[in-house]
Amino acid sequence: MEIKRAVLVPFSAEAMFDLIEQAEHYPEFLPWCVGSTILERSDEWVAARIDFRYLGVRFGFQTRNAKRRPASMQVGLVEGPFRRFQVEWKLVPLGTIGCKVSFEMGYEISDGLLDKVAAKGVEMVSRSMLDAFVKRAEQTLTPSAMAAPPPPPPTVPTPSPSTLLAPEPPPPPLPLAPQPSADAAPAAKAPAPVLAPETEAPLPEYKA
Repeated sequence: MEIKRAVLVPFSAEAMFDLIEQAEHYPEFLPWCVGSTILERSDEWVAARIDFRYLGVRFGFQTRNAKRRPASMQVGLVEGPFRRFQVEWKLVPLGTIGCKVSFEMGYEISDGLLDKVAAKGVEMVSRSMLDAFVKRAEQTLTPSAMAAPPPPPPTVPTPSPSTLLAPEPPPPPLPLAPQPSADAAPAAKAPAPVLAPETEAPLPEYKA
């Protein structure tokens, strides 16, 4: 059986990772989960025993999971009714929008009679697991801001009433031509033109 699902949620990757990692709370919201015990917890590992009951059949398994908060957690099987069991959670932060949660699960049930009876329960639990975590997040987590707030509008100074009522200043006076002072010497007059004396032309001589 192979299951791959992904969902976008309006919650931070850190909050969703903690919700997935805290297996001691699984009986509060995970379908058919009736018990959970933390066996080991550190910054790199978490181990737990989880028990389910489906249609009167009880089954459980023990895992030891490598974790890198808040990016991923790989679930490793220690004991349970499986020949193969692989689960990986991946979380990708999306800024103020929230995060993307990916869930991948692959398993094969063992050949025992009780294991075959529990196979249907394992399938139902695995298919509903991601939905159960999303619903739990909606009930207990605070959504991230859906969008960054817009920047404030620029501040425009408001003129005071005295500024509004003050008259406009008069235009500056035009520059005046410099006036001669009283002590200055009078300007020299140009000499009058000299006229040449008129000469009379000689009369022609008359001969008889």
